[in-house]
Amino acid sequence: MQKSMLQLREIKLIGIKVRTNNKAEFEARTAKIPSCMQQYLHQKVAEKIPDRNKPGITFCAYTEYESDWTSDYTYFIGEEVNSIEDIPAGLETHIIPPQTYVKFTTEAGPMPMVVIEAWQEIWQIPPKILGGPRNYHTDFEVYDERAKDHQRTVLDIYIGLKA
Repeated sequence: MQKSMLQLREIKLIGIKVRTNNKAEFEARTAKIPSCMQQYLHQKVAEKIPDRNKPGITFCAYTEYESDWTSDYTYFIGEEVNSIEDIPAGLETHIIPPQTYVKFTTEAGPMPMVVIEAWQEIWQIPPKILGGPRNYHTDFEVYDERAKDHQRTVLDIYIGLKA
């Protein structure tokens, strides 16, 4: 994976969310993220999002961590918007705060393995190599045109760092 450090501005999202943890996600019968993604895609949630900033670019955020990556967190899938006013019924908002991130860009690979393997690698990186300790506010993945081919998906993963 390629790695770079950057400072990002605030990002406003509208979409849907579910509460889960990584232990649950490793078992098909308890995993909640796949059904949340299916709901997002099959119900065409993106098309219901008002004031989309970059239509077709999907954000998958991990936020509201109970403590760290081993604890409960909220998974949020949606799109960046210019405004979070007048939210349609059934949709949620999330604001990614401005902060320092380490950005990882994956090699091309099949979904969902490319994202699973990337996260497993990230979890093993010590803070000194990562660029600092994680702040566990919001981490996120960005799926753009490089993710259209599900057999050769490339995505960016942003890990928030403490200031």
